[in-house]
Amino acid sequence: MKPNWKISILTLLTLFTLIIPTVVMAQDTTPTEAPTTQPQELTLSTPYPSQVIGLGETASLLLKLHSAPAAQTVQLSMKEVPEGWTATFRGGGDLVNAVYVEAGGDAAVDLRLEQPADVTAGTYRFVVSAQGDKNSAELTIDLTIQEKVPPKLTMSTELTTLRGAPTTTFRYNVELKNEGGDDLTVNLVSEAPDGFVVSFEYTGQDVTSLPLGANETKRITVSLQPIANVAAGSYPFTVRALGGEVEASLDLTAEVSGQSELSITAPDGRLSGQAYAGKETPLQILLVNNGTAPALGIELSASAPSGWTVTFDPAQIAEIPAGQQVEATANIRPADQAVAGDYVVTIRANVSEGQAKSSDFRITVLTSTLWGLVGVAFIAAAVVVVALAVGRYGRR
Repeated sequence: MKPNWKISILTLLTLFTLIIPTVVMAQDTTPTEAPTTQPQELTLSTPYPSQVIGLGETASLLLKLHSAPAAQTVQLSMKEVPEGWTATFRGGGDLVNAVYVEAGGDAAVDLRLEQPADVTAGTYRFVVSAQGDKNSAELTIDLTIQEKVPPKLTMSTELTTLRGAPTTTFRYNVELKNEGGDDLTVNLVSEAPDGFVVSFEYTGQDVTSLPLGANETKRITVSLQPIANVAAGSYPFTVRALGGEVEASLDLTAEVSGQSELSITAPDGRLSGQAYAGKETPLQILLVNNGTAPALGIELSASAPSGWTVTFDPAQIAEIPAGQQVEATANIRPADQAVAGDYVVTIRANVSEGQAKSSDFRITVLTSTLWGLVGVAFIAAAVVVVALAVGRYGRR
């Protein structure tokens, strides 16, 4: 049987007709990408959205706006304000209602919130609205109003009494605190005891006044310095801090302990003497305690030229009461070959509790009278010899 070629051609045409529309439809159903546009983002913020202020105070908040990616002009308004409050926006010192924000940049504006005259303590809610070209943002702010703490100053220190010597500078570490709700300028004053001067230091600098914020504490140093040789005893004094209508005071005390103060001299007041070479000569010295406490455990010593010896009687003194004196003897023996002239001998008194004291004595060394007579005899003999020689040989 021969194939019917007419039927085959018809079948091919039918299949071709069915395939072509399918291909076209497949190509037409490919999704077409629509142009995309990035939304304009707008943010509104403040560093401190919840604050505490006192009665009668005006709150000032810094608002920050950010726009990305396009620049836009943003209208500002208050969506929610408590009754009686006044809210204003300020930029560059002027009242504003809108702010221009650069693309991807920031802009700032101040929001001032003023209280009504009859406001009471409590928490108040504010809502700020920022309307851009295509979007908006909101910011909620909470203000808590509290009654001001009445003004009050306090001064305190851990040690109100210090002990020291008559030359000690007494330093007291004092805490000065403003316990009120208002900032203060505090003046510092004090009446010093006789023979002393009072000064105030803050961070290493002398001050007579300093600012002190509400509920702020500062540490100051109160110095009591002697300007004369004060006697032993107790010296109370008071320091005061004056801030407006409030005042604080602190009672302090300096306990001055006694201190010995020796001096070395001679009974006649002359720091000099004479001695013979190779011979021990006594020199009277006087130890005087001009201090306010007894001088204890005194040991006497001396520094003398080479070959000299100095001993003391007594060499040790147990005590010299304040305001009294004690005599001692310094036995000085110059070197055997000491040449006649003036020499210096230093006499020193070491105290067990206190500073050592010393005085220089000028010692004049004399030659022995025996050697003087021998010298005169030699001179006389020489004269006689010369006279005989002249008489004898002169006749010739």
